[in-house]
Amino acid sequence: MQAENQPERSVHMNVVAQLWNNKLLVSGLLAWAAAQIIKASICAAINKKFELSRLFGDGGMPSGHSATVTALATSSGIKYGLSSFQFAITAVLAVIVMHDAMGVRRETGKQSVLLNKMTDFLNAMDDALSYDEKLKEFVGHTPSQVLVGALIGLLIAIILS
Repeated sequence: MQAENQPERSVHMNVVAQLWNNKLLVSGLLAWAAAQIIKASICAAINKKFELSRLFGDGGMPSGHSATVTALATSSGIKYGLSSFQFAITAVLAVIVMHDAMGVRRETGKQSVLLNKMTDFLNAMDDALSYDEKLKEFVGHTPSQVLVGALIGLLIAIILS
């Protein structure tokens, strides 16, 4: 019975080893984790309390999305070369993600702030609204948040390569 489980266990270990040895994947995930930990730490220092939601949430300083895609693009450029299709795909993905973070997602956050203020104002006038949940205001990034995230991703990818 034990001998039958050995090949299955070996296959699982092989999958884990392959994932761990994938420098692009590891650098992207580590860059995201580093950015999120920094974000949660900054938020905790400013607000004098730790909020778990900031560890996994969007928006804020630095951009975890930018860190992730920059690490991915940098790692692919180092591993496969700047003229490779792998670098081309990851670089274009990085540009799209960072542009979106500063554009549509940032505007969505601004609109959420305004709508939440309007809801608070109307509720204060005893006009009970059926909408009890506040809109998420941290969804996008400023250019500096994207830049710092990108620098974190660049640094992590260089260190791991």
